[in-house]
Amino acid sequence: MRNMNLRTNILIVFTLLVLTAVALAQTDEIQVYDGALAPPEVFNLTWHNNFTPSGTTTPAFPGAVTANKSWNGVPEWALGVTNWFEAGLYLPLYSRDTTMGWGLDGFKLRALFAVPHADERTFFYGANYEFSVNAKRWDTSRITSEVRPIIGWHLKPVDIIINPILDTAWNGFRNLDFAPSERVAYNVNEMWAVAVEEYADYGPLHGFNKVGDQFHQLYGVMDYSGALDVEAGVGFGLTGATDNVTLKLMFSKDLNKK
Repeated sequence: MRNMNLRTNILIVFTLLVLTAVALAQTDEIQVYDGALAPPEVFNLTWHNNFTPSGTTTPAFPGAVTANKSWNGVPEWALGVTNWFEAGLYLPLYSRDTTMGWGLDGFKLRALFAVPHADERTFFYGANYEFSVNAKRWDTSRITSEVRPIIGWHLKPVDIIINPILDTAWNGFRNLDFAPSERVAYNVNEMWAVAVEEYADYGPLHGFNKVGDQFHQLYGVMDYSGALDVEAGVGFGLTGATDNVTLKLMFSKDLNKK
């Protein structure tokens, strides 16, 4: 019981630290997909929050949100349709930076397919598809999409998950952008896990960017599973093109599960 109280206090302190920074990002969602689906007819809400206390100070394009000291977030609404399909909606996408202040960044539709009961299998797989409508401040392309394969192993107590993501602005197959993410987690018990995650963007398939121009960020992450699921992490940039430090905080809850 004392250990549980200690872990709960650690989580509360870590959460408060992150929220303090937020009150003062560039990516709307920093998450490795593990194939878990909401049960059929169950609504789930996940609230994503990302803050960049030390990031790039030059916008990616004229009029874009500047990453440094920016905060962005989005409520992710999901509905379990079958035991292998979940539909989702990200709305509204919003951000605040030091130059333009608050603004709306668009919305996204999501279709997630995965092998049934992925969290109970040793080997699991799936795929997520997203269709994004972007504001001018968020992307140079009005319409973009993501294809996110999901491959993983629950090795008890270790999880290994790979998302070899391809992004597209609907401008040709050769211009698909390779932006994979990976996660290795150690499950302390049924409620707590610690993990290392890596998020990258190598550039277009027809020719990867030079290493120094690629995006590579390594995260230390802590997860809590209970009445309210919480994931918190700190990411550190590994290249000059990557934000130096990014904080992420996610809350997730099934809204009508019996």
